[in-house]
Amino acid sequence: MSFTVLIPARLASTRLPNKPLADIAGKPMVVRVAERAALSGAARVVVAADAPEILAACAAHGVRALATRADHPSGSDRLAEACEQLGLPDDTIVVNVQGDEPLIDPALIDAVADLLPNQPTARMGTAAHAIKSVEEFTNPNVVKVITDAQGLALAFSRAPLPWWRDGFAGGITALPADPTPLRHIGLYAYRAGFLRAFPRLTPAPLERCEALEQLRALWHGHRIAVHVAAHAPGPGVDTPEDLARVRALFA
Repeated sequence: MSFTVLIPARLASTRLPNKPLADIAGKPMVVRVAERAALSGAARVVVAADAPEILAACAAHGVRALATRADHPSGSDRLAEACEQLGLPDDTIVVNVQGDEPLIDPALIDAVADLLPNQPTARMGTAAHAIKSVEEFTNPNVVKVITDAQGLALAFSRAPLPWWRDGFAGGITALPADPTPLRHIGLYAYRAGFLRAFPRLTPAPLERCEALEQLRALWHGHRIAVHVAAHAPGPGVDTPEDLARVRALFA
């Protein structure tokens, strides 16, 4: 199966300025992400950048990159423009790898790319892993997902899902055993035609309420297939503390 990895990279970041260019063991973070993605089965890996500094950093390390508009409201909009620039046919599978995941598992990229050929009713694919602690389960920064019998997403939320009616009567002190709570991993697969159309869908009330863009797809009736990984992915980078942690792992 052939697929394309697109990596959206935006220079501005509230909590970590110039995040794509942050040095990790001698290379910019966005280059580290592209190198990990290149270890997957992707036919091509392309960075969709919003600034010349990112383009220059990619060129210096032999990573293909495209200049995209700086005013895109989301990564999906940026990738839709990249699909147009690359002239990708509508049935091309595209995997969106976030530019702040320098430890992304190439096998996880392959697994998410493989969802769409095996789930013909799904318009998107994504991933999740089992939640192991009550602290993680109740943390609103941890997005939860529940699925149906076919592995298609029923809901995403920052709230605890599923809600164990009897077990939580006295407070959340333990996790439900069946079904196992799942933490959503922000890795997505699309067909290029749907990715082009997605930014034109009307934003959903649920999407605005929870600040979760994938709820737009569910709101409009599109199914999302979910690969359940055996373990959590390596840590992403969102803050200076995250960056220090990842630098230590590379060291």
